[in-house]
Amino acid sequence: MNPPIRVLSVDETLRAAVLALDVHPDQRPFVGYTRDSLADVAVCPGSEALALLHGDAVVGYVRIDRRASALADHPLAPGAVALRSFLIDASRQGQGLGRAALEAIHAYVAGRHPDRERILLTVNVRNEAALRAYRRAGYRDSGGLYHGGSAGPQYVLWYPLGPSID
Repeated sequence: MNPPIRVLSVDETLRAAVLALDVHPDQRPFVGYTRDSLADVAVCPGSEALALLHGDAVVGYVRIDRRASALADHPLAPGAVALRSFLIDASRQGQGLGRAALEAIHAYVAGRHPDRERILLTVNVRNEAALRAYRRAGYRDSGGLYHGGSAGPQYVLWYPLGPSID
């Protein structure tokens, strides 16, 4: 049995491994670089950089923001934590780690932010693999598009952190 994914705050002991993470070139427009995300975390209050570990190996990264500021006008933004920059290293993709990582992230966010009702994210309409992965993990489509992304329009998806009424 594989060890579960652990979610840990990026500190100096994990920083180099997080910076070494990479995605396939065709995923770059959707994910960006971890170095840029880490720089944003340093200047954005309420933002957390998180390493995703499988055993002792850093296999992924995610940034969460307590304020879904980019989607502030979206009706689901109040009470949400925004999930951003989620990635599994290219060398570890296709091993089921994405789904396991999302489950670990859900548990982490629910425990760390018990006052939040949902996780909110955007996924580019051209990023079909990510869209399938999020849907398999239980994310729901909000029914609208976000047009503020640099790579084009994005679906707005959400995941309930507790009992939910549709």
